[in-house]
Amino acid sequence: MLGWVITCHDDRAEELLYRLEKKHGPQAQCRAVNFWRGLSTNMLSRTLCDALHQTDSGEGVIFLTDTSGAAPYRVASLLSHKHAQCEVISGVTLPLLEKMLSSRETMSSVEFRNQIVARGTSEVTSLWHQQQKNPPFVLLHDLYEY
Repeated sequence: MLGWVITCHDDRAEELLYRLEKKHGPQAQCRAVNFWRGLSTNMLSRTLCDALHQTDSGEGVIFLTDTSGAAPYRVASLLSHKHAQCEVISGVTLPLLEKMLSSRETMSSVEFRNQIVARGTSEVTSLWHQQQKNPPFVLLHDLYEY
């Protein structure tokens, strides 16, 4: 099962998880991490790292964030580069999470990433999709063999 780490501004992450669990019951391998005003990104990073390890059963973890480019998204992106099968999604809503709930048990992290972006609104995207728009910088001398 894919682990979920919901991380949003203020109390939105806890609210999303609360509403999911109220309607669908307790969610295994799922944590909410709020990003409160005044919280340092270092503390957010530590908290997200703990949540990542608590939710990872070896099948992958999906970071679900509210806003692309904001602190929760950026910190999750940095953590995702250090862990295999880790994806970062932004623009999540409760209805979208409800649609994707059963997919946690049947999809790989890559399949999940592609499916949630396809099913979401135009505001839903992933770190991978954003990287495809802006490929990494490559030095010209790295392209040629000497």
